[in-house]
Amino acid sequence: MNPNHKNPADDIDADIVILGGGLVGLSMALAFGDSRIGAGLRVALVDNNTPDIWSKSEFDGRASAITAASRTMLEALGVWPDVADHAQPMRDIIVTDSRPGDVSRPVLLKFEPARGRGDVAAHMVENVRLGSALADRVAATETVVVIAPERATGFKRTPSEGLLELESGRTLRAPLVIAADGRRSWLRGVAGIDTVGWRYDQSGIVATVIHDRPHDGVAQEHFMPAGPFAVLPLTGNRSSLVWTEETGDATRIVGLDDTGFAEELRRRFDDRLGAFEARGPRWAYPLEMMLARDYACERVALVGDAAHSVHPLAGLGFNLGLRDVAALSEVCVDGLRLGMDPGSLSVLDRYTTWRRPDNVATAFAMDGLNRLFSNDNPALKAIRDMGLGLVDRLPQAKGFFVNEAAGLGGALPKLLRGDAL
Repeated sequence: MNPNHKNPADDIDADIVILGGGLVGLSMALAFGDSRIGAGLRVALVDNNTPDIWSKSEFDGRASAITAASRTMLEALGVWPDVADHAQPMRDIIVTDSRPGDVSRPVLLKFEPARGRGDVAAHMVENVRLGSALADRVAATETVVVIAPERATGFKRTPSEGLLELESGRTLRAPLVIAADGRRSWLRGVAGIDTVGWRYDQSGIVATVIHDRPHDGVAQEHFMPAGPFAVLPLTGNRSSLVWTEETGDATRIVGLDDTGFAEELRRRFDDRLGAFEARGPRWAYPLEMMLARDYACERVALVGDAAHSVHPLAGLGFNLGLRDVAALSEVCVDGLRLGMDPGSLSVLDRYTTWRRPDNVATAFAMDGLNRLFSNDNPALKAIRDMGLGLVDRLPQAKGFFVNEAAGLGGALPKLLRGDAL
């Protein structure tokens, strides 16, 4: 990455400090630091792990559905060319409402690419590919300093700066400090921002399977009593599973040997893709809905999972984080051009007003869908299947959902349109 050659005890003055070097934190660093898109600010990025963690496949087993708008932003950030060869176009999405072991799984709803766009609504990319590409791009950005491995130990505010104190003894100073440190955000806590939400008694099992038949870019979403079982196409004859189970069952299933795990898969995996085999490690991630009560306070702004955590049934998490990045960078750069302080509430309130309604609406929509479908109530099943069938027969309704899935709804920030700040 972009090593800092100062003595570890030296303080650093920056325009922006970011705590958290995950996918959203790295994207945030590029949005502010890359002069090609109009910012070129001095950025200090702090993370517990060194950037080469993204070269280890066992670090993150997930894959992300990159919407059309998010892909446009990654192109603007100069990242997409490095992941394009590893990006699988998602050409269709089929939805069923079934149970484990069902022989027949009728397709109740099928989404196709938006007509007239000549493009697909989303691509599937493995997170380690995204992380590596983002880290490499950050390393090539001269105005970004990465400080890792390093841990934050204290935070203070002055009338003009936020001061992030590090375990090494140095202090980072900037008008704005950004929390990109995940759903258990340390910085959100020390800044005094509360959250609201709840944990689901569900965990998401993630694994990769190889299969005999080509997937042809078709994603499958099977709603089952314990939660959605998604089969998401990756490059080659591979798919990423995002498999929701009650937490106790998820722990048991992940702990099974290969034979036992394959048997559990066989009860849920239909025959569309032929014979299959799970490859590599598997993970179970606890699921929850969390919303920060505020997205900013004086000198601090929250992005990504530090601001919101939603159920992954639609794969929107990273895309919502990129929307945060695009909106925050735009309001801050606009403020700087007007001579305003980017860490002041007069600037940051615009970010909160822009992003919080969208994230709240998405979180509750995902929560409602999960509750509606994650049960075996016959009456609810009849109602939801009728609803899915109705949407499938209404082109305008399907077009609306495809447009939303592509991330093209609402007022898009400049970066999501491919424009410079």
